[in-house]
Amino acid sequence: MHNSVVQFERVSLKYGQGPYILDDVSLNLSSGTFHYLTGASGVGKSSLLKLIYSGFKEYRGTIRVFGSDLRYMKNQVMARYRQQVGVIFQDFLLLDHLTTLDNIALPLRLKGEGWSDSRKKAQQMMKWIGLGGFEEAMPSTLSGGQKQRAVIARSIMNKPKLLLADEPTGNLDDENAAKLLYLFEELNRGGITIVMATHNKDLTTEFPHPIIRLAESQISIHPPFGHERVANNA
Repeated sequence: MHNSVVQFERVSLKYGQGPYILDDVSLNLSSGTFHYLTGASGVGKSSLLKLIYSGFKEYRGTIRVFGSDLRYMKNQVMARYRQQVGVIFQDFLLLDHLTTLDNIALPLRLKGEGWSDSRKKAQQMMKWIGLGGFEEAMPSTLSGGQKQRAVIARSIMNKPKLLLADEPTGNLDDENAAKLLYLFEELNRGGITIVMATHNKDLTTEFPHPIIRLAESQISIHPPFGHERVANNA
């Protein structure tokens, strides 16, 4: 059986005539692993995550996810693939015309679940993630941190096989950031592969997992407790 979830084979990416964000990079992430993605601001962490989600077409090399080459996926296959991937990106916004509860229930509705069951599950998720009482609130009335929690809740409603998270704790206080990491670890123990971009060194120490470091268009993987040493040498 193929145990690799994400494979990069000599992948290069750049915007237009700009410098390479990734330059001839190879990477192999096994099923059920949890990796942090670190690096300086602007180095390309979001771009790497979006490559995995097939957010870019203009790249060199080969990217396989769940064993399939993203470049050659047909539209129907791509739609099924994206149902297996939970995404928490800064630009994956809530739908303004839906209540917070219905935003979070939406992935289940798109899969064909009944309205009542999907809303019940979304309500349970909202209570867990600290949004109880905001079920009928419209997204425009939520604070930045509340919106981010709602996006996180929506991204994991489908119980994806792969979760890509871009600074998911950025607008959360320490207590809610830790609560989110407990949730991520629970999902990981259940078999979900997680790649989480973060600047929060305290979280990577408190919740240790291997680290993918992106610097100067290259990536390197470090053991959990190597984070401080790697950061000090940056």
